Amino acid sequence: MTPHEVYIQHLRKDKKLQKIVSAPLAVLPVRKNVALKLIGSIMSQQLSTRVAEVIHGRFLALYGGKEPKPQQILDTPPETLRAIGLSNAKVSYVHNVARFVIEEKLTDARLRKMTDEEVIAYLTRIKGVGRWTVEMLLMFYLGREDIFSPDDLGIQQAMTLLYKLDPADKKQHRIRLLELSAKWAPYRTHACRYLWAWKDGEI
Repeated sequence: MTPHEVYIQHLRKDKKLQKIVSAPLAVLPVRKNVALKLIGSIMSQQLSTRVAEVIHGRFLALYGGKEPKPQQILDTPPETLRAIGLSNAKVSYVHNVARFVIEEKLTDARLRKMTDEEVIAYLTRIKGVGRWTVEMLLMFYLGREDIFSPDDLGIQQAMTLLYKLDPADKKQHRIRLLELSAKWAPYRTHACRYLWAWKDGEI
């Protein structure tokens, strides 16, 4: 069986999820310069995709359209970063990541050797980097197949609808999401991708 067929067959054991698991998904990429992708994720938090793209474009333009080195980012004055549309908080978080990368001599190779939970524990030490941000990084930049993000609003909404859950009691709702998702292991990332696509009307 191909890798696609393996996760599709596994996820289809869940009768509710079965309704939305259709065509194979694009292969999860393992990208380079993960630390810079973390900075990009911070910049795009709480913004629409379009606005995030505009700000990211302005950010790269500061460095001649190329991906900057962490030291270059650290040397960029806060007012310059504010001028491209970043809030004060985001400016300090962006600098925090750049500083962390330099101090820790962080490389892609080092992150790839870590388990999912090790990556989360390691990167959430940076002020401004939360668990959700690292979960997205694990999925879309480190190609990890078994990540579930219970705090992602899109996932919460899709599962509430698909499984007809009552979200009134937040604590109980979260426990239920984790229980349901446990069945999808070791392919929880793919289940999340189907849920997002279904919620966005792509399935």
